[in-house]
Amino acid sequence: MTTDKLWAPWRVKYILQLQDRKKRQCIFCRMIQEKKDKKNFVFARSQYSFSVLNIYPYNNGHILIVPNRHVNDLDKLKRDEREDLMDLLCSTKALVNKVLKPGGYNIGINLGKVAGAGFPGHLHIHLVPRWRGDVNFMPVTGNVKIISQSLQLLFDRLTHANKTRN
Repeated sequence: MTTDKLWAPWRVKYILQLQDRKKRQCIFCRMIQEKKDKKNFVFARSQYSFSVLNIYPYNNGHILIVPNRHVNDLDKLKRDEREDLMDLLCSTKALVNKVLKPGGYNIGINLGKVAGAGFPGHLHIHLVPRWRGDVNFMPVTGNVKIISQSLQLLFDRLTHANKTRN
């Protein structure tokens, strides 16, 4: 039996980040401080939160909604921060509806490392748009997930739609 290989050299950046995570600043806190929204794919900000494209998406349009404050659980947010986070989730979902027109969503929060949180110290919500047929034979037979749109193109579309909405 032969093993097929899918070369994905861009993943090494992610792997190295995982190894260096304890030495480095939180990726979300860095995004807040840098204020380089285009570089970091941050396309919406509210008073206490921001929306950013996941650069290692599960599906096209995978977005993270992140509170500005570095906390690891919902119950550590103040009421205003929680409301702002949920309001940004709703407005981001509306924006994705307008731009990508998905058939549905997976929305979730992984609390703690054992629950699958890639960044367990900084709470964030996953917003993953879904379409009929977006899970085809490739993940099953080829063990490969196809992302059908570049991050830059999606960022440009969401940014443009967000500006025209306000």
